[in-house]
Amino acid sequence: MPRIGTGELCDIGLVESHQRLHQPADPSSGTDRAATGAASPIPVDVDFEYALGVSDPQQTLHTQGDDARLWDLASVSKPIAALGVLIAVERGLVDLDEAVDVPPSVTTPVPEGATVRHLLAHTAGYAFDGQELLAGPGERRIYSNTGFEVLAAHVEEATGYDFPDWMEQTVVQELELRDLEVSGSPAAGYRGSIRDLLVVGRELLAPTLISEELWRAATTVQFAGLAGILPGYGRQEPNDWGLGYEIRGEKHPHWTGADSSPQTFGHFGQSGSFLWVDPQARLTAAFLGSAPFGKTHIRIWPGVTEEILTRFGGRS
Repeated sequence: MPRIGTGELCDIGLVESHQRLHQPADPSSGTDRAATGAASPIPVDVDFEYALGVSDPQQTLHTQGDDARLWDLASVSKPIAALGVLIAVERGLVDLDEAVDVPPSVTTPVPEGATVRHLLAHTAGYAFDGQELLAGPGERRIYSNTGFEVLAAHVEEATGYDFPDWMEQTVVQELELRDLEVSGSPAAGYRGSIRDLLVVGRELLAPTLISEELWRAATTVQFAGLAGILPGYGRQEPNDWGLGYEIRGEKHPHWTGADSSPQTFGHFGQSGSFLWVDPQARLTAAFLGSAPFGKTHIRIWPGVTEEILTRFGGRS
């Protein structure tokens, strides 16, 4: 397949912005790094290996642990895959409100009336895993791995690219990511590093690959008012989601901090991973580790986020 080049980023100014925003702050890797007076580590009370990073829209502000080490991202794959889908929308190859269309080789049933928007917002009606349909499109917020698998198949049908190739060319190459592996499931099969997650986070803070209008749609609640289960945190009323991104809103309990703005969006994964973006604080942060998500993460993540916001909030 031909490379989808930066010439398709619309204009020279957008390309220059893209290059500025995604220039690594420091060519070194694998060491703790801090910026502008934040030399002391952020307290992380765990007994397993981890890496942590913080960035504003321009540069990495702080890392702990090996920021180049590859970790399983689990469901933090989804917000990255969602960016690839949004790029297809931006380029006119996919429409958010078009009916889902998959190749004949895909045996998962497609709910009548389901659209790309439904799949991104976890409202197509699919169960968490498997092919069971539990509701009609738009009726319930049911977090679903299956929905993201179907979404990738739809993008393949619309673009003519295998989804991993699409992701490699439109996300990995365009953002100049150094470590991200996108050959696995778009629902939970990617592997990546803190330094690459921070680049993705910067893109989601100050988009260069999609328009401001599409970014606002992606980070605004879709199908407002729907309740649902937030895995690990129980039933949320409402359980707000955008287009591939969980929106904090007023959820409690939650994996971000008490001081996180309601506009904060992102995702966490069962590998003990998170990526959040707080547009109000103009910060993004990522966490990866060797222990699967559990009580320790539920205990420490909010405090880690609150410390990040205290140290770095309001800087940009």
